[in-house]
Amino acid sequence: MTMSPHPEELAIVTGASSGIGAATARELARLGFHVLAGVRRNQDADAMREPGIEPVMLDITDPNHIQTLADRVYGDPRGRAVRALVNNAGIPVNVPVEVYPLDAWRRLFEVNLFGHVAMTQALLPALVRSKGRVVNISSVGGKVAMATYGPYAGTKFALEAVSDALRREIAPSGVRVIVVEPGGVRTDMLGRASTIARELAATMTPEQGRRYDGLMHAVAAQTASAIEWSQTAEAVAEVIAKAVMARSPRTRYTVGRDAALVTFLARVLPDWLLDRIVATALRPHFPKAGA
Repeated sequence: MTMSPHPEELAIVTGASSGIGAATARELARLGFHVLAGVRRNQDADAMREPGIEPVMLDITDPNHIQTLADRVYGDPRGRAVRALVNNAGIPVNVPVEVYPLDAWRRLFEVNLFGHVAMTQALLPALVRSKGRVVNISSVGGKVAMATYGPYAGTKFALEAVSDALRREIAPSGVRVIVVEPGGVRTDMLGRASTIARELAATMTPEQGRRYDGLMHAVAAQTASAIEWSQTAEAVAEVIAKAVMARSPRTRYTVGRDAALVTFLARVLPDWLLDRIVATALRPHFPKAGA
């Protein structure tokens, strides 16, 4: 059963410049919300400006940006209630743990975790008043950490933990906390992750190259081969909208057959067997000898 959006309700979506965030902003606007869509550039704001969508400049690691958004929400000229905060902004990375510089680790956690915490802290009083909900966009990587996904999965595992704690803390206040866990999604993030991986591969020492060149090639090839059956951003946005609209939403929504399969196997198999299955699936994508 779903709730109908009141025309005077707000929904905030971070990372709305493209991909899942943009699709979610458009889907929520279509359903009748007034969406504050966080973007990073003026050209993205221009692209997102349409009926029901109000682009706002938002870097979730910038306290001034967050305060400006909070002032916009609490000072809304129509006194609109906040139905949902969708914490979607993020940086994709797939690179070995050894290779990723510590400063980059810190930056990744600033965006993929601490920025979401900052947004939630800033808007939680409004969500408590409206008995709204927080929707955190995690990943199948928040349940299973594949090779080269250690940094990214680390942020998502942490987001899952924060979501669990927050859900239990504010349930008595009537606020729901929901996690959405997509598998592979056909968005620009895949291209950005590949670019970052190539740039970091170029900085590896010869020893690191011998250790990881084949692995990184295999992961990239496996990802490319899976694009055709990956979810679209619009399909994920429909699930996010369902989480916002459902009268009794689930705690977690897994999106995509790949995500459902991996999380199921991780739940029922011992680690050693899951490791063997994952390695076997990756093996055909390694470069052939002499190639």
